[in-house]
Amino acid sequence: MTLEQGGRLVHEVPSIDDLCESASVATESELRLRPLTDSDVSTVLALNAADVAALSPLDHERLTLLRKQAAHALVAEVAGDVLGFTLTFAPGSDYDSDNFDWFCRRYPSGFLYLDRIVVAPAHRRRGIAGRVYDALEDEARVYGRLVCEVNSTPPNPASLAFHSGRGYAEVGHLTHGSGKVTVMLCKELPA
Repeated sequence: MTLEQGGRLVHEVPSIDDLCESASVATESELRLRPLTDSDVSTVLALNAADVAALSPLDHERLTLLRKQAAHALVAEVAGDVLGFTLTFAPGSDYDSDNFDWFCRRYPSGFLYLDRIVVAPAHRRRGIAGRVYDALEDEARVYGRLVCEVNSTPPNPASLAFHSGRGYAEVGHLTHGSGKVTVMLCKELPA
């Protein structure tokens, strides 16, 4: 798959099927979180594109900007294959998200905002997201809480159930101009 912008090739992007076929089955001991590098960009863009209905669109330029603003820009890999990625933001970031702004007003004393986490479809329900959340919750302890949002319109019941099971509490709703509604979630994390 190729991403084009203005009639010119911007970046070669593997298809999500290629990503799923090439990656081995993740086991807990093999999973590694590491910083997202330039060589990961095409894979990250493909993962995001495969889940764009639950996320927001992401192109090379936007990802480059978000990596500069993020507290964490990480990939989850097994045997060198990138199976997922995550982006977080801390207070003081220039991140231009309505959801992030909502949390800035709600928690001026601090938080770590989980903007997105994506796991390749063929590798879901194998503990990858849980391991990423474990690591991010540990990082968020210095802020006192990890916050995120989940779509309720359009609905994302699997994500709401996942977060509820991890102890996230609903702390509000945000209605966007597009009609999309997000459920704002928070997990308090003592230092």
